[in-house]
Amino acid sequence: MTILIDQPDFGVEAEEKKNEIDENELVLDGGFVVPEPKSSGGFFVPDTNAFGHTFRDYEADSERKDGVEEFYKTNHINQTYDFVKKMREEYGKLDRVEMSIWECCELLNEVVDESDPDLDEPQIEHLLQTAEAIRRDYPDEDWLHLTGLIHDLGKVVLLPSFGGLPQWAVVGDTYPVGCAFDPSIVHHKYFKENPDYYNPAYNTKYGVYSEGCGLDNVFMSFGHDDYMYLVAKENKTTLPSAGLFIIRYHSFYSLHRSEAYKHLMNEEDVENLKWLKIFNKYDLYSKSKVRIDVEKVKPYYLSLIDKYFPKKLKW
Repeated sequence: MTILIDQPDFGVEAEEKKNEIDENELVLDGGFVVPEPKSSGGFFVPDTNAFGHTFRDYEADSERKDGVEEFYKTNHINQTYDFVKKMREEYGKLDRVEMSIWECCELLNEVVDESDPDLDEPQIEHLLQTAEAIRRDYPDEDWLHLTGLIHDLGKVVLLPSFGGLPQWAVVGDTYPVGCAFDPSIVHHKYFKENPDYYNPAYNTKYGVYSEGCGLDNVFMSFGHDDYMYLVAKENKTTLPSAGLFIIRYHSFYSLHRSEAYKHLMNEEDVENLKWLKIFNKYDLYSKSKVRIDVEKVKPYYLSLIDKYFPKKLKW
């Protein structure tokens, strides 16, 4: 297949650089351990990851801590409103390749997310773990099973055949650009080196947006979430709006953990956020050493792909 690549200007690069299960933990079928979550803003928010360690703890000492912080420094310096607009225009063309959803799943075998302090497994493992955990607890919501499988497929833009984008332009927490950076965003201090931080057009509460404008009208920091959202939407998926919402905002932690930026949401966003909070538990807590028999589950997911997507998609 022919793949056309235009390499964008990526901006400034920063320098390269089991606890025992207690009585408050829930065990999903298949061996997934999910700690009993604590209530936050009307929703339940878990505290520890699949290995029993504090979840998404960016301050805890670990082999990956310094690399993760350096990642966010580079990310926060370079993710400007103009950069996001440029990347959306370029990658929104979807003119690189035509392939199926499953073919894309297989491409992710070599991808490891450097921004994630909890996971160092190939992405295909995480996709299937997420989907299967959801399937066990929500057997009748097949669209949610499929969303679990495909939510990270946008990470293929890390691969050379898709342009080889740097990690900071693909993974990590996402957030709106074009308005003030909320203090709840991880490693917020590095935004002080982002030119938008001082631009009066972009550094106010609403910036270029208006109250209740709807998140679909908001530019998010560019990454795999937004790219996969564009792929699904432009290829006319029949997933419900909640599925598209999950795909685009599953890394928008300042919203679904800290409830920032709610002033930009419309009524549909409010309803879809309920599904995102359900999904988020499985996205986080299915990170596990439990292996999935790919060939055993593949026919089921192929049937869902046929139901909600065309056989070949433009990427």
